[in-house]
Amino acid sequence: MDDVSRPSAFRFLKLTIGYDGTAFAGWQEQPGLRTVQNELASAWRRITGETPRLTASGRTDAGVHALGQVVSLCTSSERPEGELARGLNAVLPEDIVVLAIDPAVQGFHATHDALSKTYRYQIHDSRTPPLFDRRYVWHVRQPLDIERMGRAGGGLIGRHDFVSFQTAGSQRTSTVRTILAVEVTRLASRVDITVTGDGFLYNMVRAIAGTLVEVGRGARDPEWVAEALSARDRAAAGPNAPALGLVLVSVRYAQGSDE
Repeated sequence: MDDVSRPSAFRFLKLTIGYDGTAFAGWQEQPGLRTVQNELASAWRRITGETPRLTASGRTDAGVHALGQVVSLCTSSERPEGELARGLNAVLPEDIVVLAIDPAVQGFHATHDALSKTYRYQIHDSRTPPLFDRRYVWHVRQPLDIERMGRAGGGLIGRHDFVSFQTAGSQRTSTVRTILAVEVTRLASRVDITVTGDGFLYNMVRAIAGTLVEVGRGARDPEWVAEALSARDRAAAGPNAPALGLVLVSVRYAQGSDE
């Protein structure tokens, strides 16, 4: 989304936002579709009169949620950060919330300056369907063995070519990424797969989740995940998990990216 001509005096801001992705066609502006970027830009225009250039840490897909999406922009508005946050929350739809607005260093870029991101994939493993969180979890109708899933996830840690876990449709100069941590935890019928990495390919976390579920339900051995990674073939890994269970939890930046 293009901005108006840059004013002579401007400052960079770092917005941290959360959203329920259920009713959105993803983050990125798309003509005729409801997106997070469109709604946030519209709200910014209402309270400042500016047409902003909004850059997110990553373009979440349709149905994907966020607890800590980071957005950068520059503005000529002199309104304090807290006042801007309150103004945005007053006019935004109820499925987007501005959690914080902080001053950022000149040139701060939410995508390029990110050091790592943490995603969580949420599963309800029970014969009984979920009720209150049904829009935020993948319902798997059998108990999952999280110990096996955790062992399998360990085979993904490190710097590897993750082409086996990338869905076609996004052009990348490299499919090599570094996974820093994979953790599988349970609370009652809720299983969470938490993945932290320096970057992710298109649908990569959903492919990891779908693959680990194959291990958790006993269809595959834990060692299969490392074999699928080495195959460098999308057909060698498991299916993509549905979008509704995926949440962007947080994005980490170098100290000094905001002030």
